Parts: sequence; structure tokens; C-alpha cells
Amino acid sequence: MVRASFPAGFVWGVATSSYQIEGAASEDGRGESVWDTFTRVPGKIADGSNGDAACEHYHRYRDDVALMKRLGMKAYRFSIAWPRVLPAGRGAVEPRGLDFYSRLVDALLEAGIEPYATLYHWDLPQPLQNEGGWGVRTTAEAFLEYAEVVTRRLGDRVKRWITHNEPWCVSILGYQRGLHAPGVEDFPTALAASHHLLLSHGWAVPVVRANVPGAQVGIALNLNPGTPASPSEADRDACRRFDGFFNRWYLDPLYGRGYPEDVVADYAADGHLPPSGLPVIQGGDLSAIAVPCDFLGINYYMRTVVRSDRVSETENAPRTVHLAPRSEWTEMGWEVWPDGLSDILQRVHRDYAPGPLFVTENGASYSTGPDATGSVPDVARIAYLKGHLAAASRALQLGVPLAGYFVWSLLDNFEWERGYTQRFGITWVDYATQARTAKDSALWYAGVIAENGFELG
Repeated sequence: MVRASFPAGFVWGVATSSYQIEGAASEDGRGESVWDTFTRVPGKIADGSNGDAACEHYHRYRDDVALMKRLGMKAYRFSIAWPRVLPAGRGAVEPRGLDFYSRLVDALLEAGIEPYATLYHWDLPQPLQNEGGWGVRTTAEAFLEYAEVVTRRLGDRVKRWITHNEPWCVSILGYQRGLHAPGVEDFPTALAASHHLLLSHGWAVPVVRANVPGAQVGIALNLNPGTPASPSEADRDACRRFDGFFNRWYLDPLYGRGYPEDVVADYAADGHLPPSGLPVIQGGDLSAIAVPCDFLGINYYMRTVVRSDRVSETENAPRTVHLAPRSEWTEMGWEVWPDGLSDILQRVHRDYAPGPLFVTENGASYSTGPDATGSVPDVARIAYLKGHLAAASRALQLGVPLAGYFVWSLLDNFEWERGYTQRFGITWVDYATQARTAKDSALWYAGVIAENGFELG
């Protein structure tokens, strides 16, 4: 293959999320989210920052849409801030919040850019967390009300909908490890949260379809292919456990298999679950979660080389698979491994047959800033994108029904617990002035879009 090529109609886009870019945290009736609360806890955010201003996209969205148009973007994946629409999480609707997203959608359509709306990208209204958050079933019920309100208002123009972004991150980072909002550290609560997130997805899909003529609905999962560090039985079993924890716990119920029995057994043996499984499951839940969808979004950033911690190094086989050297890692400390994208696309297509797939996030953190000429020569990000788009092209050639690709992210932004210390954007943001500068990676990506591919080498 001397050229990475993509089929006619392939969707080229870029992605963002509400809390990371919007700012205007206390304007126009927006309620408080769990991230507003979490960022005020000393020591939780690397640089002590928050999303109060972020990239001021709430006020600068027209400029950002114009930038996307100049770059030739065909689609924009954004998320809607639940507390901007329903400040208490349910009940009274804030019309100014809905008006903002309506104006954004109109601006996108005027620019010839198709909107892909994500209903939930982590900014849960704080009043719902006060009641137990995703650890309780009533939050899934509130999500249904929220989905109803938003899709009724925007469904005449927005046809592509994603219910949730990365339920693994919400449940594990937010409710088990405490690294993300709301900062809970309790594994049984995290497992309950994972179920309620998936349940709310299943409940919301028919609501979206009822309110949106011609809707296409899916969910976006962060998937991480695991590789045993050696051929030993210990490392193979450790990899099985990792895959169950990270990937199958979400994929299996979405595609009608229920929660994987081996993982339930692992969690029961570890004291996290009774042998019968998740106690929060009620009749009809698993069939609701497995509602047929129109596509699956896959967010890919890295693989994991899995080494057993249940046996000592002297008892285990010598390691045969090694991570790339640190020089080939991003500034987030993530290994650059493009083959993992092709691997996970093929695996999901083969094992689950979900239909059309989208790469809904893929990108890298590099801090390269403007040079003396004002350009941003982020050559490492260009190399990253080249490698991953080549892997996506290989997956297409092998029969994977990949329908589109979204770079993460349009803008440098608030990177959750890392604050503003990491820059994933293809656009440089000067946070002091909010000036935007398209990086060289953005210009390269614009060329890929225009040519529907690129030369390898």
C-alpha cells in the first residue's frame, strides 16, 4: 500500500466536549456539574485550574465553526452540557442553554458541517450526584428526561447522536479510582455506575429515534487492546482479565451477551460482587441495554502490554513483548502504537458485528507551540496522525466497515485532571488571549480531507 485511501463519503471530522472548551460556567442559568465541584478540591487538578473559562467556546463558537470550515471539516462531534439544559438534572429546562446549542447547530449546517451530538461527556449535574450519581438508578431515569428535552429541540436538524462517551472512564476513573469527578473510590459503586450508564443508553436510544426523523444513534467506547507480555499462562490470564475489565464489560452487554461470566467470577472472587453478578440488575435491563444501534464509536489512544501481578517475575516466563521506548510516547505518557487501532477495529467487527464503525476520538498530546514565524510545527502530531490513519486504511482494506474518523481535538483545552498541562488540539489556544492558531497538523489534516487520503512514506 503506497497510499492510504478512503472510500467516497468517508466522514472526516474533529471532536470536542462541552466542559473542556465552553467556559461560561456560571452564565445563562447553567447549573453546577460534578467537574465544577471536583476542580475546587485542592490537589485534584495538576495545575489547580478549572473549566470556568476554558476556551470560551460558548462565546467564540462562530469563530470555531469558521475555523473548521476553512480546514474543510465534514463533521463536528461536540457534546451537550446536561447542567446547561437542565440545571438541576431534571425538571425545569433552561431555554438559554438549549438556544446556545440550537445556534451552534445552525452555524454548523450553514458551514456545510454535519453535527454529531454526544448527550453525555462526563459533566453530570451536581444535584444528581448529591443523590448518588451514576451509582443509583434514578440518574439513568433522569438521563432519559434529559435526552427527551434535547432531542425534541435539536432533532429536526441533528441526525447523528451518541448517547455516552467512554462509560469506562466515567465508572472506573470517577467512581473506583477517584481520579475524575465525582472522585469516589469504591469498586462496587463503580460497577453499579457502569450498569446504570449502559442502561440509560439503552433507554435513550428509542427516545432519540422517536424524536428525530431519520436518526442514527450509537455510543462511543474507549477500547484498549491488550497483549500478553509473554506466552505464559499467567500473562495470558492477566490479559484475559484486563480485556474483560476494560473492553468486554461494555461490549458484551451492548451486543446481547450480558456481562461476561468470567469477569463476574473474577469480581466475585475478589470480593467486589456476589457470585450471582451485579445486584442492581432488574428484569428487562439487559434486553434494554442490547437495543440495536446504528453504529459504534471507538475512541483509541493506546494498547496495554499486560504482565501478571499474581506471580513473581521469577515464577513467570521471560517478557517477550515490550512497550515502545519512551521517546515514542506522547506527553500524556501514552505509548504510540498505531497497529492497535487496526487491531481493535478488526476485533470488534469480527466478534460483535456492530455494523458501521467510527473512530470517534484519536489524537495525541504534544506541547509544541508557535515558532518565530507564528506557525506551530507539531511534527510529532503529524507523524502520529499519519500512522493511525494508515492503520485505519488497512482495516478498511481488510473489510472493516469504517465510516468515519474524528481527530481529538479541535482545540487545546482543559484536559480533566491534567488541567491545561496537556495539549491535544490541532489548533493552538493562547489561554491568555484566547487566540487560535491552526497547527501544522491541522493544515496536514485539511489536505487529507481534501484528497480523501494521503501518500505513505
